[in-house]
Amino acid sequence: MPGVKLVILDRDGVINQDSADFIKSPDEWLPIKGSLEAIARLSQAGVDVVVLTNQSGVGRGLLTANTLGRIHVRMVDYVQQFGGKIQSILFCPHHPDEQCNCRKPKTGLYEELANRLNLSFDDVYSVGDSLRDLQAAQSAGAKPVLVKTGNGRQTLKQITQDEDTHFEDLLVFDNLAGFVDALLAGQLAHD
Repeated sequence: MPGVKLVILDRDGVINQDSADFIKSPDEWLPIKGSLEAIARLSQAGVDVVVLTNQSGVGRGLLTANTLGRIHVRMVDYVQQFGGKIQSILFCPHHPDEQCNCRKPKTGLYEELANRLNLSFDDVYSVGDSLRDLQAAQSAGAKPVLVKTGNGRQTLKQITQDEDTHFEDLLVFDNLAGFVDALLAGQLAHD
């Protein structure tokens, strides 16, 4: 795993169960089996973990920024219970109609992270379950990784059926734990 110092994760569908009705309270935030342990293993291997997530529920008026903060505190606390650490969480609170630059598939969250950490994404894997996650990662220069949790199976089907959607060397795993297993075992091709 030489060179990998940072992994970017989407939240809903990668770390926690996704919901068509949005995650609107800390009690609705339920981790996907093995995801918290996977984050802890990354942390313990010296890999920083950052979460970049669209949270349009705020812009839609379904929850407040304060409630979103409480949800993220719950997530961070759960990860810490397994010995892991999330370095940072960047989110887009905007409604899709607002045409902001931070809502994935746009790259505003990546740009903000790059400016904060003064880095490029050459050796950075970015794990998501939706097409917009993969598009944002690829546009920002990170290595997109698809997990089949959340919307992942539907996204994989969409990618394989759509000739216009192309991801060179897209890595696909059953879940976050599977990706972390492969990464830590040195099984991923590294430029």
